[in-house]
Amino acid sequence: MIFQPVLNVFLLVLLCVPVAALAVIALTKAKGKDKALWVMRLVMLLACFFMFLRPGIPGGVTQTLATDTDIVLVVDTTASIVAEDWDGDQPRLDGVRADVQTIVDEYPGARFALITFDASADLRMPLTTDTTSLVSSLDVLRPEVTSQSRGSSIGLANQLLADTLSNAAAASPDRSRMVFYFGDGEQTVTSAPEPFDGSESFTDAGAVLGYGTAEGGPMQLTTGGLDGSGSGEYIEYQGSNALSVIDEGNLEAIAAELGVEYQHRTADTELTLPEAPSTTTNYAESGSVGNVTELYWIAALVVLALLGVELARASMLVARLRLLRAPSARTRPRGRREKRPTDGGAA
Repeated sequence: MIFQPVLNVFLLVLLCVPVAALAVIALTKAKGKDKALWVMRLVMLLACFFMFLRPGIPGGVTQTLATDTDIVLVVDTTASIVAEDWDGDQPRLDGVRADVQTIVDEYPGARFALITFDASADLRMPLTTDTTSLVSSLDVLRPEVTSQSRGSSIGLANQLLADTLSNAAAASPDRSRMVFYFGDGEQTVTSAPEPFDGSESFTDAGAVLGYGTAEGGPMQLTTGGLDGSGSGEYIEYQGSNALSVIDEGNLEAIAAELGVEYQHRTADTELTLPEAPSTTTNYAESGSVGNVTELYWIAALVVLALLGVELARASMLVARLRLLRAPSARTRPRGRREKRPTDGGAA
């Protein structure tokens, strides 16, 4: 049997021993049925101590897989990323979130960085293995406020991506690097998109993922509210809802500059991901974790049962106390009624 205490054992002893001493003192002074009550409380305390030690039985060993790869995610957060043409009338950002989760699951142990771009490019999360924080960041990710939008370029993140990849290569030259670009390819400024060819030499694999339809989708006005929901109103152009249309030509150009494949994403197709470079994925250096059969739940059941007895006893005492405090109905003895003299009687 092994123990995995939730707190330092010394702290557990420090917390439980004084309470146990008081219970033992009360037990020695108790009489009759009270002795059984204090024995039960002492057993409950010991069960709690045993539960906090988290006992378990060691089992087999499971080998873990680590992907020695740095993965940079580049996400378009312009107003068009919430255009409602994903899986019917859902915002494209829902598809981005689903695909990021698939990527996280596909490359266990990899380090991830998150770059977003709209009016400017920002490194939202530097390289980390904390995928929970990465997914949480995407869950709260919101597009730029519509009133502040002045148009955007799909290549705005090119320099930040190149810097992130080159820094990763300098810090860990033995690790491979992958890039995944998420966007619709819609260029809303008059200038040509900035090229991503400066990142190609640092990129070993990845993909450009395109979202949207040729028919286009309407976009809700975004206000930057804390609830993250849209205003309910839509961006209009010449008296009707403006539509955001995917530009696959631009996305294919970005894929060519990065040296990766392009995929048009729809809700009814599975995401095809490249294999991580073979030299970076292995079991030998990944380590292993042991399987443990937890036993703390047995002590938890004992505590739960004894607490049930305590609650039942307390309920009975409260009910009995109410009966004792209720006033009893008593009849008063009737006295002899005196006859009052009438005004016409003798004095």
